[in-house]
Amino acid sequence: MQLSLFDNPEKLQFYALRKEDLFSAYYDCRRNKRNAKNALKFEVNYESNLLVLYNEIVNKQYNPRPSICFIIKKPLQREVFAADFRDRVVHHLLFNYLSPIFEKVFINDSYSCRKGKGTHYGIKRIDHFIRSCSDNYRKNCYILKLDIKGYFMAIDRKLLFEKVKSQLSKATGDIKFDMNLVLYLLDKVIFNDPVKNCIINGQKADWDGLPASKTLFHAAAGIGLPIGNLTSQLFGNIYLNQFDHFVKHDLGIRYYGRYVDDFVLIHPDKSYLKSSIIAIREYLKEKLSLVLHPDKIYLQHFSKGVKFLGGVILPHRIYSANRTKGNFYTAILGQNEVVREQNPDREAKAGFLRSMNSYLGILKHYKTHKFRKQLLFKYLSGWWWNYAFLSGGIAKFNLKQIQNDYVFSRNILQNDLLLNNYKNKTQ
Repeated sequence: MQLSLFDNPEKLQFYALRKEDLFSAYYDCRRNKRNAKNALKFEVNYESNLLVLYNEIVNKQYNPRPSICFIIKKPLQREVFAADFRDRVVHHLLFNYLSPIFEKVFINDSYSCRKGKGTHYGIKRIDHFIRSCSDNYRKNCYILKLDIKGYFMAIDRKLLFEKVKSQLSKATGDIKFDMNLVLYLLDKVIFNDPVKNCIINGQKADWDGLPASKTLFHAAAGIGLPIGNLTSQLFGNIYLNQFDHFVKHDLGIRYYGRYVDDFVLIHPDKSYLKSSIIAIREYLKEKLSLVLHPDKIYLQHFSKGVKFLGGVILPHRIYSANRTKGNFYTAILGQNEVVREQNPDREAKAGFLRSMNSYLGILKHYKTHKFRKQLLFKYLSGWWWNYAFLSGGIAKFNLKQIQNDYVFSRNILQNDLLLNNYKNKTQ
């Protein structure tokens, strides 16, 4: 990296990569992946594995390993690339370094992969925007919802790298890490082509019906990021950050929110929103080489409501989308199949908790108590009630044999103790 990249190179400080940063990234990475085979294999000798990874990074000999590629069907058909566990540790390391810097330049109303935000926050904000713009539903206002076609598969990696590097060059006072190594890792992660040498988990038929714009196997050279990586989520926000400021400041849209590639604009003038579509389409094409999805343009009076992030936002009320309810029913049937032939093992029980609690966590934010109760008591196999019980008013499943909240808290405490012990050893 050339020092000329920075406005004040004489003020730039240099930091060595700290081993405790890599250990912290490891603890973050394993928090929700401890039962995965890849994670368990790494954890057996995690200290030595992390030291090997550390040496590869500082000696600039790190190279990402092959990813596992597969198709998921719910909630939508998507192509996912699961990085090797050690590569996910590197992703968490980069995220921990970069996120605090970019949080300072992101608008408040980009909701994906940010602490204290997320889908429910986004839904509440759009509901608040509608009420504010319409003066509590007493004045006319209109909702424009747009979508970018094949967003992750269309991101220009070179342009993304330049955007990240440009912002880092402006934030030298906030940088407390080895810039050379971070730029080296960014180059390795951003320009890594996961299609090469990837391991296919599934059948070729799994890709049937998936549009070419939603698979990296049909992306042009140097284009596209893999869905499934933590860094891809952060990079997705960075890539559209200047676009967010364009909408809010250049177009003057006060009521605007975005979650990944879905964004909503609210304004009292319908004709102005119509004209904004043209300006947005041109900006995306000329500045970011992205295409506004021509079949996903929604412009309606606020009284018609809007579907956003799994919720249906209407005047005075918010409902869960029917697709979310249908997927919950399908997930229940899938869990019934697990116990139909055999008693569930530890991994199956953990999968049950993840699946059921993810849907319960979503649905509890809406008036769905009766729906949740009826669906679970009517359709969930009685075998699962032998292993699990509900708590919090049909809000969460717990295993009867293991109090998961206690185990989770104990694991976090162990992580902190291990990290503190390591710091003491290295001081």
